Amino acid sequence: MSPRRSAAEALATRGRILGRAAEIASEEGLDGITIGRLAEELGMSKSGVHKHFGTKETLQISTLDKAFVDFWHRVVEPALPEPAGLRRLRAVCANSVSYLEAPLLPGGCLMTAALSEYDGRPGLVRDAVAEVWSRWRGRLRADLTVAVENGELPDDFDVDQALFEIIAAGLALNAAMQLHHDAAAAERARRAIARALR
Repeated sequence: MSPRRSAAEALATRGRILGRAAEIASEEGLDGITIGRLAEELGMSKSGVHKHFGTKETLQISTLDKAFVDFWHRVVEPALPEPAGLRRLRAVCANSVSYLEAPLLPGGCLMTAALSEYDGRPGLVRDAVAEVWSRWRGRLRADLTVAVENGELPDDFDVDQALFEIIAAGLALNAAMQLHHDAAAAERARRAIARALR
């Protein structure tokens, strides 16, 4: 077997492990994923899963990273051709509502689930959760700031308040979709975001 093929197969195996881990974590939390469980469900040996991640903590962080990359590809990247500022921000927000309305994972947004699971717990997994949320907030804040600088929003526009309301709309939408299967929640989230950007 060539080294290139071996590396490609290892990458594919790692992707398969993380895909299943993300599905489990979206429904049961990051604590629901274990090397033993993944080995059993994927028909692998525990040592086969272990060699890709080493520890449960590394597996949890890698799973969170995978979910965030998938989120970024679906929500942020399609909006990047829009000019920086209000147009890009509106596109990102619209994509985020669509993502939460029809999530990639069975339990909804893994970043949202991880936030409530780890916000009060110290450690490396909590730090990783904080990092992905910081990146998401930073993306929103960047376009809010440009929108003010470009005169698309007033000079006295409260960027921090708008950011808080946009994030809150997303958290509320994920909860409404997952807990209540509320079909009207996405439109409420869209209205809430539109009000935040007035």
